[in-house]
Amino acid sequence: MLCVRPAGLALLLAFAPAPVFADSLVAVSSTAMAITGDIQFDDFSIVFENGEELVFDELLGDSFIVDGARVGASVYSIKTPADPVLNNGNFLCGQGKVTYLASWGDAADDALTIIAVFDTQDVPGSDAEMCASYTYAYE
Repeated sequence: MLCVRPAGLALLLAFAPAPVFADSLVAVSSTAMAITGDIQFDDFSIVFENGEELVFDELLGDSFIVDGARVGASVYSIKTPADPVLNNGNFLCGQGKVTYLASWGDAADDALTIIAVFDTQDVPGSDAEMCASYTYAYE
């Protein structure tokens, strides 16, 4: 049995990793409202309003081409590619299993975040390859 004195407990807590909390994002675009609903999003996964989740395998990039211009973005591979059934029986991608996800801030409104999904075999380099995109605002 481990016995930790108050001073030892304080030391343990000081070096314990901080809990990671997902960002709560509110669906703004009509596609997001109809298909995904509000989401929870962090560097590890995306959880949709109905509880379905896609877990990320790794962060593959920190920039991305959107409408021909390079923007700061996060590009993730999906650990287990899937196209989950979401709100109203809709699918996230609709064409095949989601293999990658990219997110970036909207150039016209920095309060908005865009999330694009891909069913490509290779890592996507631009929004031209996406099968769908969804727009959200931070709560």
